[in-house]
Amino acid sequence: MKTLRIILVVALAALVVCPTELQAKKKNKVDIYELSLEDNIEEPEVRDEKHSQRIQNYQYRVAVELKKQGYEVELMRDNEVIVVTLQAGTLFGPNSTEMTDLGKKSLSPLNKYLSNPGFYKMLLVMHSDNTGSSAYTLELTRNRVNAVFDWMERVTSVDFVVPYALGATDPVEENNSMENRRHNRRLEVYLVPGDVMLSQAKKGEVDINLLSGKNK
Repeated sequence: MKTLRIILVVALAALVVCPTELQAKKKNKVDIYELSLEDNIEEPEVRDEKHSQRIQNYQYRVAVELKKQGYEVELMRDNEVIVVTLQAGTLFGPNSTEMTDLGKKSLSPLNKYLSNPGFYKMLLVMHSDNTGSSAYTLELTRNRVNAVFDWMERVTSVDFVVPYALGATDPVEENNSMENRRHNRRLEVYLVPGDVMLSQAKKGEVDINLLSGKNK
């Protein structure tokens, strides 16, 4: 099983790199596991307006398909990135880090978006409410996103899946009621265009056949 690296917000000291190391780094592709959540949402950047429009058209169709399946869906980054939100209560029992059967069933349809390696980059972002200390909520979201990642690794390729644990740092509602806290306990799944999708957009239309593909 590959080592899972959760990306957390930390202060990094400046590193001194010799010129030969810098040249080697420029030849390498970006390591998505080393990027912050914000950077992973923004990369790869689509610079050409025509290419961007093709990706937007494709992502809109995917978003419509996901909504038909009952998912909570929104588009961001000028409609190039899809965000699917699942309530943590669907995926886990109270204070539990073991995925429920319902949670696995709810996530399974998303696996097909990893069937074409490099077509999508999938970001798993786990949130909690503010019940408990910041250390507790961070550990809870870390263990939960680990559980989701580990389950996905058993059923599909996770080469382009990046997990993040944010604890209670990014609520969508004030934590002043049971209902609001329920909304804050969530998993956000970002479907970010990958290099393969961008390459297709540069050549012409993005391949719509993925929408009819079978789950792995």
